Amino acid sequence: MPLTLRPAGPADLPALVTLMNTAYRGVGKEASWNTESRYIDGPRTSETHLLDEIARKPKACLLVAQESSGGPLLGCVLLAPLEDGRWHLGSLAVDPPLQKSGLGRRLLEAAEGWAAQRGATIIEIEVVNVRDTLIAWYERRGYRLTGATNPFPYGDSRFGTPLRADLGFVVLQRRLTPEAI
Repeated sequence: MPLTLRPAGPADLPALVTLMNTAYRGVGKEASWNTESRYIDGPRTSETHLLDEIARKPKACLLVAQESSGGPLLGCVLLAPLEDGRWHLGSLAVDPPLQKSGLGRRLLEAAEGWAAQRGATIIEIEVVNVRDTLIAWYERRGYRLTGATNPFPYGDSRFGTPLRADLGFVVLQRRLTPEAI
């Protein structure tokens, strides 16, 4: 069944917060294969944080993934245009019980297609530098490290409590081609 992306609405916020917190920071049986809970403690987001992020990025779109209209929320992704056909992709999350089923790959492909339809030629992502398994997952999907890095927002509790002093973000990019979408 094809994956449907639609803009998130206010009614989606509670489910999105639960999804993102579980996918990014779940522990124990709720942990996903790529949890960052070993590196960062606390919630990944809140309704207030999501609303603030959307307000700060008025051209961005937080999308929810479903297999059918009205079906359960399976994942989410945030896309924001930057400049010259370059778009930022962030907050990619898949419900942990559905991970390892190919849904993350399908969601990434659908998000790339959505952005390409709106003029994207390059997708850029940031990944916490110590998340080697996740970086490798993106590299298998055609993303390449650019050599650029960005600092981790130490002291900003909106992003959780870092458990290491060496965190930062690496930047990866993928050029979109008609064959890739």
